[in-house]
Amino acid sequence: MLIQDGDKLINTRNWAELVKPEQLVRDPKSNELYGKFICEPLERGFGTTIGNSLRRVLLSSMQGAAAVAVKIEGVQHEFTTIEGVMEDVTEIVLNIKQIRFAMTTDEPQFLTLKVNKQGVVTAADIQENQNVKVLNPEQIIATLSEKMDMEMTFEIRMGKGYVPADMHEGLVNEIGHIILDSSFSPIRKVAYSVEQARVGQMTNYDKLILEVFTDGSVTPEDAIAYSAKILKDQLSVFINFDEMGSEQEESKESDLDLNPNLFKSIDELELSVRATNCLKAAN
Repeated sequence: MLIQDGDKLINTRNWAELVKPEQLVRDPKSNELYGKFICEPLERGFGTTIGNSLRRVLLSSMQGAAAVAVKIEGVQHEFTTIEGVMEDVTEIVLNIKQIRFAMTTDEPQFLTLKVNKQGVVTAADIQENQNVKVLNPEQIIATLSEKMDMEMTFEIRMGKGYVPADMHEGLVNEIGHIILDSSFSPIRKVAYSVEQARVGQMTNYDKLILEVFTDGSVTPEDAIAYSAKILKDQLSVFINFDEMGSEQEESKESDLDLNPNLFKSIDELELSVRATNCLKAAN
């Protein structure tokens, strides 16, 4: 269909005649940490195009929470050791980077860890607040070889992607304040595959199978929705005509399409004898 948009002639058949996926099916085995989704039918080649685009956005652009700095009582820098602790500070810092958080605010949050014991110190020992939750409390932080005090303060922030320590903004770089490299992404892994799909008798269509693994701070289903929204917003700048106008024109044209049977005589409709007689009697 050709429609006029100002001085531009728009051919809506470029997108109107493409096969569109009917629904996104969620595998029953999916949960809060893992989701498998099937999208079909898609035009040939669109499975790879959409799957790869969603995967890249999911891995790079999802917002998440991570520790950006830590202060360990009695430690001036990370290249040292702590008496009574089996790990050196560098290893403790690496363990802290593995802790996953969920946040309900954009404001930086400060959490503390205070223990007096012997044995393993884990993320479960961190004192949560109303805005921050530890998602993997089993994560080991340090191992104390004797009964002793250990105290830490963590700064937690929201962000996206991977941010090196020297790229964080607004952090105080002082003695005893260890700034961390931070991986904010809540997405642990994304995989996709493309299979054949059937439309009628045709099998030359794509079926996209997408698997998403998260840390629990966002569901796989929501993560896909957010990434699709990001792609939609980023691509909108390339559309150089009025979408609403073209859709309204298409709607008007479809409203004017009349059923061709309305122009046939009663005898041409091949109705039953009773129906034919009733219509003829009603003129």
